[in-house]
Amino acid sequence: MELLPIAQINENLSKLSDWNLEDNGKSIVKNFEFENFREAVNFINKVAEIAEQENHHPDMVLHDYNQLEIKLTTHSAHGLTKKDFDVALKIDELEK
Repeated sequence: MELLPIAQINENLSKLSDWNLEDNGKSIVKNFEFENFREAVNFINKVAEIAEQENHHPDMVLHDYNQLEIKLTTHSAHGLTKKDFDVALKIDELEK
């Protein structure tokens, strides 16, 4: 998997909703807030289905019972690839 140049990263970020660059441009992160724990876990399960289908797995941290942070990076490439943005777009579609 080839790392994306910063211009492509910025272009892809503009197509996403509320994702931010982190780790010196090596990952993208989005925070979610849910009404309750059950909704948060249901969303995690939907993200897990996407991750399995795409064979690309984000880091997810659930805290304070309803706060979820999702971080995407391509560990094998040590940065951002097309795969990260493909998965982020599918995660964004879950909110619609």
